[in-house]
Amino acid sequence: MKKILFLIHDLGQGGAEKVLVNLVNNMDRSKFDISVTVLFGGGVNEQFLAKDIHFYSVFPKEVPGNSKLMKLLTPKKLHKLCVKEHYDIEVSYLEGPSARVISGCQDPNTKLVSWIHVEQHTMDKLAGSFRSEKEAHECYNRFDQTVCVSQYVHDDFCQILNFQKPCQVLYNTVESDKILVGAGEAAPELKDDGKIRLVAVGTLKQSKGYMRLLQIIKHLRDEQYPVHLYILGIGPLQQEMEEYIGQNDLYDSVTLLGYKTNPYKYVSKCDLFVCASFAEGFSTAATEALIVSTPVCTVEVSGMKEMLGENNEYGVVTENDEKALYQGIKKLLNDSQLMDHYKKQAAERGKKFSTKNTVQAVEKMLLKL
Repeated sequence: MKKILFLIHDLGQGGAEKVLVNLVNNMDRSKFDISVTVLFGGGVNEQFLAKDIHFYSVFPKEVPGNSKLMKLLTPKKLHKLCVKEHYDIEVSYLEGPSARVISGCQDPNTKLVSWIHVEQHTMDKLAGSFRSEKEAHECYNRFDQTVCVSQYVHDDFCQILNFQKPCQVLYNTVESDKILVGAGEAAPELKDDGKIRLVAVGTLKQSKGYMRLLQIIKHLRDEQYPVHLYILGIGPLQQEMEEYIGQNDLYDSVTLLGYKTNPYKYVSKCDLFVCASFAEGFSTAATEALIVSTPVCTVEVSGMKEMLGENNEYGVVTENDEKALYQGIKKLLNDSQLMDHYKKQAAERGKKFSTKNTVQAVEKMLLKL
């Protein structure tokens, strides 16, 4: 049996955090003794960890300015602070701070794995959590295996670092059976107003593109399209979004539902899932939309063409700008047959992301180390 540690910044409401819980909960306990350590406790996804997983938080809650404070310590000292036992395998489950900690492991018998979830685009962004570009290079080169959640993320990461060490693509784990059960629950907050329901899911932050999505909804409303957008999530952009909704009298066209532990019951009852993000890894929310047979219209970000097809076979992928997404949504609103086609295609594509397939691929990689 392999003793394995997964280290992540926190288990808050994000996609990577949720995917980690899905993964460890479904791994084979006869092959792995699993621990999860968070740098900062209190995240909403902690409650969903299986009871037999060893859980530890280095600090009980997030410390303001933690990224700067962590740079005061070397990776070796950070590792000593955060990891108290010997493990056969140590996994940094998110790029940045977690990778810096795990790269400080000094045990030659421990295999190190780094998981990259989001496209980095530039060396500045990739090295942001490190003291320097040189340190970022040194830390990532200490890992025996690097895993990326999509081919796009893989190519981006390897190109920026000129990375020569083992690096492979493994898709995120979603709990497909639980998602389908959750999708069957009632969602009384969805208004019975006869409008076409659009839904977006994710932390309310700049990178998710919510402000441009609100502008799209305003255009559609002004053109008399009967649409209502429901947004699931909380975050720092909430006040700005609420102000925009108020200033443009969008109360009948946009509803902020907040964070929900079961988003599937809302997504499954909406007509179209929309993603306006500037950057993604391999969108958990879009994958879940496919599983509950909700058509997807998204800007092009990492993983979407892998998920939906190079030629929009399973969903609509537009250029990553506001006008293109607006036109993509409008085309679907104007063609109910096309919307029905993508509903059927979503259901078909959703079968690809079964829990069993994705977990077994991860286990196979870990056992080969």
